[in-house]
Amino acid sequence: MKKVIRLSIALLCASLLAFTACNKKTAGSAKSNETHIVTDHAGHNVELPVNIERVVIISPMPLPSIYCLYMGGTDKLVGMHPTSMAAAENSYLKNVYPDVVNVPTDFVKNGAVNVEELLKLNPDVVFYLASDKNLAQSLENAGINGFAFSTSIADFNTIETYANWIQKFGEIFGDTGRADAIIKYGREIEKKVSERIAGLKAEEKPDVLILYHYDTTGMKTSGVNFYGDYWINASGGKNVAGDLNGMPQISMEQVYQWNPEYIFITNFSPYLAEDLLNNSIEGYDWSQVKAVKNGKVYKIPLGMYRWFPPSSDTPLCLQWMSQILHPELFSDIDINKEVTDYFKTFYGADLTAEDLNAIFHPVRAASGK
Repeated sequence: MKKVIRLSIALLCASLLAFTACNKKTAGSAKSNETHIVTDHAGHNVELPVNIERVVIISPMPLPSIYCLYMGGTDKLVGMHPTSMAAAENSYLKNVYPDVVNVPTDFVKNGAVNVEELLKLNPDVVFYLASDKNLAQSLENAGINGFAFSTSIADFNTIETYANWIQKFGEIFGDTGRADAIIKYGREIEKKVSERIAGLKAEEKPDVLILYHYDTTGMKTSGVNFYGDYWINASGGKNVAGDLNGMPQISMEQVYQWNPEYIFITNFSPYLAEDLLNNSIEGYDWSQVKAVKNGKVYKIPLGMYRWFPPSSDTPLCLQWMSQILHPELFSDIDINKEVTDYFKTFYGADLTAEDLNAIFHPVRAASGK
């Protein structure tokens, strides 16, 4: 009888354990099916899983680097655009998050998204550029959760755009507590620079040309309503293309007419500063342009991402550009120390002299061209 009782008790315990395990499994499944509504930058109310497991980032191009910094790694990132990958492979991002170079990119061919290949990645959410209406429709037609991010939400103020992107990540994934300090620091730097250049007269602001996209197909600059105009004005310069809008195509004749005192080349262009300074680009004669004659041509750096669009390195770019345009106002800034301290504080990275050189002298391949 005692053996029967013991056996019955054992069977009862086993049943209770199985029941408990089953309940836990059911509860876990219910939790994984929970959704919430998040409004994207296109004004769409998007229903997303509370526990997102698979993320694809098509655009904006800096977003994968910001995602890695926000999430503390590449966890759940299962796809990104090849242009973003080109920056990652040639930036410091891969030193902090080495797995980023293994994220698939082959759902994009020749700049176009292959929706069938995208579906194979089984994404819970796909981030894309809010202005890309055709892609938005393609994602909707395929039954893919698309979430739009805008590049113009803060009038192309890179510091505030970055802050807004981070806030959206918080709504989507929950607060990771990783980005608040960078946002605060960026706003402090912007205020500091703004106060120092506030007293400049119009004639004290140098003429600046941004070469946004420059390769064998031609040149595009940054007019108003684009990041270059923000950079130039925020650092105390005058945009020679201030009468143009967006990313207009320009000619060499137009450059001669402007005759800028400073030229900055973005990392969306394969050309380097020395290409202009050595006048080695076939079909273009830069030798008589004031900036070239005075050696004031600069390639915009590449840290965790290209410094031209919004990125977590944005405060550094503002300091770098300001001390180039107005060395007398920013003589207290040792840009090498600023970058080194910043990377240590916010990324936990110890930069070497070689690392700094790579950041300030990006390679051609970083353009993705």
